[in-house]
Amino acid sequence: MHEPRPAMKATAYWWEAAPVKPIPATPLPKQTDVLIVGAGYAGLSAGLRLAKAGRSVIALDKQNPGEGASSRNGGITSGNIRLDYKTLVRKFGEQRALAIEAEGKLAREFLYQLLAEENIQCDFKLVGRFSGALGPHDYEDLARGAEKLHKTLGVESYSVPHSEQRAYLGTDFYRGGSVRMDIGGLHPAKFHAELLRVAQNAGVSVHSDTAVLSIDQDGSGFTVKTSAGTVKAKQVLVCTNGYTDAANSWLRRRIVPVRSRIIATEELPAELMARLMPKQMMCSETRVLGFYYRPSPDGKRILFGGRDGSIAGDPIEPTLYLQRNLTEIFPELKNVKLSHNWFGNVAMHRDMIPRIFSRKGITYATGFCGSGVVWAPWIGTQAANKMLKNDNTAVSAFDFRPPASIPLYRGTPWFMPAFMALYRFQDKLLMRKAGRKN
Repeated sequence: MHEPRPAMKATAYWWEAAPVKPIPATPLPKQTDVLIVGAGYAGLSAGLRLAKAGRSVIALDKQNPGEGASSRNGGITSGNIRLDYKTLVRKFGEQRALAIEAEGKLAREFLYQLLAEENIQCDFKLVGRFSGALGPHDYEDLARGAEKLHKTLGVESYSVPHSEQRAYLGTDFYRGGSVRMDIGGLHPAKFHAELLRVAQNAGVSVHSDTAVLSIDQDGSGFTVKTSAGTVKAKQVLVCTNGYTDAANSWLRRRIVPVRSRIIATEELPAELMARLMPKQMMCSETRVLGFYYRPSPDGKRILFGGRDGSIAGDPIEPTLYLQRNLTEIFPELKNVKLSHNWFGNVAMHRDMIPRIFSRKGITYATGFCGSGVVWAPWIGTQAANKMLKNDNTAVSAFDFRPPASIPLYRGTPWFMPAFMALYRFQDKLLMRKAGRKN
């Protein structure tokens, strides 16, 4: 028997202050220098770079611009790389592994510079991130990682023993953790709305509710058929990420949309927020299916997210699962009501790192693996530099061969429930190893 569905809004909390909306309809130009498919963070950042370089740019979105992951994410500027350094070396070689790690720092710095230079108002605060350790072994790994980060990249990063944990996070659930201070939080829907404004002011022609039906090479350029007409483009950039549809079946076989769900608590008393999140930091943890969470920009509620596991409809169990884990970390929130519950698609693939690549003349910027707040603007801009053939810009470490296709996969991630069950089982084993009940 299912538990009753809590009373809450099934839309993103972020949409309260920055609702996504259609672009006022204008005729679709018949030709352009560059056509961009997708008007999220990546597409708009690429369009901004290209427009400033003097190119005519059209950005098309089959939804309202930003209605996908760009306005549904947690707003944490993590810039995570899912693979550890040893795995990066094994898969891509030591030179590329080192470059990938270094580029993460550059990507965050680029984002913060973009916010400042373009006067983007999105409640950004560089508050740092606390990563919680499940047990002593995890704490040692986090401590070593913090030390390495500080020594190799100069990032302010340090370990937090369990005895000092409550100064950072009001819980005894973790066994210590680590802090890195180059990570902050922003309002993702405000960020997108501001980025849209800046791109449009630079000359990018953005069109909502315009699906791309086909892209065909035509001599030195492309013929792009859309639901609003046909466009001739000299270059095409695809930035559809976790919302890639059947119109690009080749990419769809390589990009897996994975639901990431977030719940928001009702407004909490100021003294409770001060006790639970004394430094207002962004938060993560060491579980395989680790949760990410943060205070809302106004500091009045907690937003708590994690991978969903469902592939259709809007089932209640993933929401209840998040709520159970939230109250396991913060028992004081057991009887607190939720105000919002929503999900969006993140884009996973077999390489598990953000990617730039080309095929048949089309450039792709995609596969941000759940960390698109940092990676999408960076990768989109680097893809634009590639299209401009800018010799003064270093080639991104993420620019190489396309990810491999996934056997028996055609766009519906039928295998996700099984993978999620496996990962949750692994987390149970980790909890037992750490001497925990769960």
